Amino acid sequence: MTTHQSPLTADNKDIVLAFSGGLDTSFCIPWLKERGWTVHTVFADTGGVDAAERAYIEARAAELGAASHITVDGGPAIWDGFVVPFVMAGEGYQGQYPLLVSDRYLIVEAALRRAAELGTRAIAHGCTGMGNDQVRFDLAVKALGDYRIVAPIREIQKEHTQTRAYEQAYLEARGFEVRAKQKRYTINENLLGVTLSGGEIDQWQAPGEGARGWCAPRAEWPAQPLRVRLGFERGEAVSLDGERLPGAQLLAKLNGLFAQYGVGRGLYTGDTTIGLKGRIVYEAPGLSALLAAHRALEEAVLSKQQNRFKPEVARKWVELVYEGFFHDPLKTDLEAFLRSSQACVNGVVTLETSGGRVDAVAVESPHILHAKGATYAQSADWGVAEAEGFIRLYGMSSTLWAEVNRGPVTGNR
Repeated sequence: MTTHQSPLTADNKDIVLAFSGGLDTSFCIPWLKERGWTVHTVFADTGGVDAAERAYIEARAAELGAASHITVDGGPAIWDGFVVPFVMAGEGYQGQYPLLVSDRYLIVEAALRRAAELGTRAIAHGCTGMGNDQVRFDLAVKALGDYRIVAPIREIQKEHTQTRAYEQAYLEARGFEVRAKQKRYTINENLLGVTLSGGEIDQWQAPGEGARGWCAPRAEWPAQPLRVRLGFERGEAVSLDGERLPGAQLLAKLNGLFAQYGVGRGLYTGDTTIGLKGRIVYEAPGLSALLAAHRALEEAVLSKQQNRFKPEVARKWVELVYEGFFHDPLKTDLEAFLRSSQACVNGVVTLETSGGRVDAVAVESPHILHAKGATYAQSADWGVAEAEGFIRLYGMSSTLWAEVNRGPVTGNR
């Protein structure tokens, strides 16, 4: 009888590290090597870096001793797998945060594909033991197969409280420089936007001048307002100013346009998955534009009951994605509802900004629920008696309660 080694105990010492070139994942390479691992790095380019930064990340992996490094184009995957259903949902986490960390799930998938190529079942990441990303990475990995997960930052937190300072000293002691920006802030960039944490942000103080990503400060906003037209088909953005574009390209263009006007920047404190309060600066110019346009179109074409009920489904979908349940079957069920609701969300929305915020100023669609003979508060094709009868029946229950329970003039019961 043939026996097989468990993937968790196999002698294969190859390990795939999800790598970004930042302080945490930079620390992971020598730390893993010193424990006998052969480290293979994967950078899932989800759209937040330019060619120079991609080259830096590749050179950084080699400098730190990675046995191999690959860069994977994650733009199309993040558009189809996250942006489309997120915009259809139309809700931020706790009413504000636009889930900019959702590329983590696509990073996991890229790392697992690389592990399959190498014939290993060992996966590493640079998540801390205090944050949400560890939950997203670990649950996504566990949902997709039987793997050994190694988390170096969690390991060193068992002995060191000032983790970032320890990582920096560890790298510098081995002759590796640390970027000045990485010493102060944790910065994450992808097609969805930028998040910054650490330093004074964690202390509930005003963000410093260095805590800025793509969004231009007030003094640098252009003098002329910006207007763009976004076309939607079944709830998905498909064109910008009449030009049909692949989703990832469309979002990248929106990021560039609206970042000039400071659109989509916020300071957010939220309830994390593990129960702590998390405070970040975030910038999501393109997503903010998409959400504003999509909401304006939905408000015009969905029925009253759809507009009332849909946010409840959206909030649950957002919670699942935020908290690591990207592969839970309930998320798939909710997406089926969201997609069904988008059958008539077709049209063109004109967005305008003079800086700081974006407004949908015009909506064009063959599905706008406009009554031919009536306009709100202006004209109607029904009579006064019909209006009075409707009000009487519509308020029957409340009126009866008041009549039955009305007390003396001095007050109710």
